[in-house]
Amino acid sequence: MRFFIHTLCLLCGLFLTCMLSAQTPEGHYKIYDTRNGQELDYATMIQELSVADAVFFGEEHNDSIGHLLEGAVLKSLYALHKDQLSLSMEMFETDVQGIMNEYLAGWISEKNFKKESRSWNNYPDYQPLVNFAKEKGIAVICANAPARYTNMVTRGTLKALDQLPKATRKAYLPPFPIDTLSGAYYDKFLETMGGHTMPNMHIYQSQNLWDATMAHNILKAMKHKKVFHLNGRFHSDSYLGTAYRVLQQKKGKVKTISCFSETVYKASEHKGLADFVILTQP
Repeated sequence: MRFFIHTLCLLCGLFLTCMLSAQTPEGHYKIYDTRNGQELDYATMIQELSVADAVFFGEEHNDSIGHLLEGAVLKSLYALHKDQLSLSMEMFETDVQGIMNEYLAGWISEKNFKKESRSWNNYPDYQPLVNFAKEKGIAVICANAPARYTNMVTRGTLKALDQLPKATRKAYLPPFPIDTLSGAYYDKFLETMGGHTMPNMHIYQSQNLWDATMAHNILKAMKHKKVFHLNGRFHSDSYLGTAYRVLQQKKGKVKTISCFSETVYKASEHKGLADFVILTQP
């Protein structure tokens, strides 16, 4: 009987997903399964994502179609998992978690929330997701490291954080020591910075603090619920950065999406980016 009920719920969820897929910006995106390079439909992607304990959506912050798809995926995953789903966001820092919770509970106005949570300038792109979470009672995780602490590292090193009180570090930052990843991620970071060498590791160490903080918060949330995490795609493309740190502990339970504006899927360039690549066209 329990199996029958579970199967019925899953089928109902997938039916709702098919209905929600009609609300995606049809004609303005294509989805590719990087295992075979084949295009697939939205409902099929959601069915594959539904088995994951964490889904990373790697976005380009100025991609309007990508933001619409994020909202669609959130709604589809909620249709399948209900109160077993949480939303994790790079766009909010750990020290504003209380403010986020107050807004979700309806205690404070949206005006105060936006101001005091230090919401990004393009918050209107994320507003539908936060408000959907508010409506449905979905927990929203403020996953990112506070900028003042990443700035401490950029100006010094990770050692600069040692001067913070232990209670502060425990409340807002991941456990120490923080691994500064070498290899592919470091090479990618150097390429993005436009050079082949770096005079010091300060900037890269701040990047690792960023990733480690998000990974720590995602892993904590995964102990209790499934997680839909949003970040700039640099943090999860090629299964590196934040995604790498989560995969180290939850291999086989994570699915990734890389979403960006492009017209043609190129297997030679795109295959290794994520489990699913979404190409958007304005």
